[in-house]
Parts: sequence; C-alpha cells; structure tokens
Amino acid sequence: MAHKFPPLVWLRSFEASARHLSFTLAAKELNLTQAAVSKQVKQLEFHLRQKLFVRHPRSLEMTKTAESYLPKVRDAFERLSAGTQEVFGNRRSEILTVRAAVGFSVNWLAPRLPKFYAKHPDIPIRLVSSVWNEQVGNPSFDLDVRYGTGNWPDMNADRLTWETITPLCSSDLLTQKKILQPSDLAGCTLIDVLGYQEGWPAWLQVAGVTNIDPGNGLQVDTSLLAFELASSGLGVALARSSMMHHELRTGRLVAPFELTVPIQEAFYLVSSPQQDSHPHLEIFRDWILSETEQGS
Repeated sequence: MAHKFPPLVWLRSFEASARHLSFTLAAKELNLTQAAVSKQVKQLEFHLRQKLFVRHPRSLEMTKTAESYLPKVRDAFERLSAGTQEVFGNRRSEILTVRAAVGFSVNWLAPRLPKFYAKHPDIPIRLVSSVWNEQVGNPSFDLDVRYGTGNWPDMNADRLTWETITPLCSSDLLTQKKILQPSDLAGCTLIDVLGYQEGWPAWLQVAGVTNIDPGNGLQVDTSLLAFELASSGLGVALARSSMMHHELRTGRLVAPFELTVPIQEAFYLVSSPQQDSHPHLEIFRDWILSETEQGS
C-alpha cells in the first residue's frame, strides 16, 4: 500500500491551497513559489486521477472530491502533529496553549485576561475552543478547562468555579408570559445546554414545580447559543452562575426568580502530570487560581 500513498509535500500544498483558495497565499505560508505549489497540486491530482480545484484567474474553487478529501487530510496532519509532540515532547519554545469551552472563554476568561496581560505582557497565550467529548490530556494543549465533577484519572485538576443554576429570560418575555412564580414556566420554552449532568430537572425539583416536563424543551450545545436564543425571546435559559454575569449586567437577560440552586459540577483547570511542563504554565495557573480566590 505504501506506493499508493501520496507524498506529504503534495498533501501539504493541497491543504494550504484549499484553506486559502489560492496557490499564491499557500505558497507564501509554505515558503515556496506559487509555481511549486501549483505543480505539487497537479502532481497530486494526477496521482489520485481526480481534479481537486477549478482554477479561476484570481482564485481557486474546490471540487466535490476535494471537499470530501480535505477533512481526511487535515485529520491525518493533526494526528501526526499530536503524535510527534506526544513522543518527542519538548514544547518549551511554543506559545502556552489553553483549551476551554467557548462559553467559559467568552463569559469568564475573556473579561479577566487583560489583568493577566497587564502583569505578564511578554507571555503569549493561544486560546482554543473545545468541542464536546474531546480527549482529556491531549498533548496539543498545555492546560484544559473542563466542566464536570473533577474526576479525570491521572490528571491534575484545580477547581475554578462553584456553580449555582437559575433561569434567565428577556424582560419582554417576562412581561409577555407574566412569569411571576416558577410554575408559570409551564407556558415557556425551556432552553437547556447539552453535556451538563445537572439542569432543569434539578432546579424545578427544588422550586417545587411538578407540572413541567423539562425534556420537552430546546437543547443547544453552548451556553452562548442558549443566552442568544433567550435574549431573542424564544424561551427561558438555565444559566450557570459563572457564565451569566455579563448577560445580567448588560440587561440582555433578567433573572425572574431569586432561587439559585447549588450544583456539584464546575469548571476545572486540568493538566497532565506526565506531559512536559511549559515554562509559563505555573505562572498562568497561579494567576487563574488567584482570580478564583478573589471571586471576581
């Protein structure tokens, strides 16, 4: 099978050209000439016996074949990169890479990051958004902010938040639906976020509401989307305390009830004790834990 596998340089030129939809920009990224990139892509097309691009005077257009092939090529490069880092390790010269859920990044981390840069202007950070069920302890990341109960075997986990949950909605919906007590939520669409163990059933139980089936609501995959839908008046979102301060402060959403229910799940800063430690990891870790202690 080895003779059927295209050379990596051809695949690299294809991936860069597909990302930029330009041989010129791909060449600039790869430090090659435009002619060299174009030739390598043509060699790949000949090798595969499939056309990958429609050439226009100033741009490229991917064929259906290229659109199907590109995710597989990218996945192969990402796996090769991760495997190289895992085996050969030393990432000390790279930027400190932190992965976090997009909602946490926007609502909790982003407002605090200016304080980190004020103290450490020479430490660059790469902040990457996570996707549900991604690998814990991926060597591509120095630190990982995960949501759960802190139970990740063989990993270091520092708790960042102590969560409560409470409903949020737009002020217009509050008036329109005449939401005065928890049982009034029966006339509303309940918006919940996938991936959380504790949600609407936990809050409704404490509130003493028995006439609502929380499973009939709307489920989304990020808190940001839940807040956006709630602000549009579609329904009532169940918010984690660490994520909702911006929404309340700006007035986009309001809390119709004073009842907040403590939950066990929280955000944790996770790292691998087996992984080579980035020289700036402890500086960032100490800073983010100090932010947690301040409760800011």
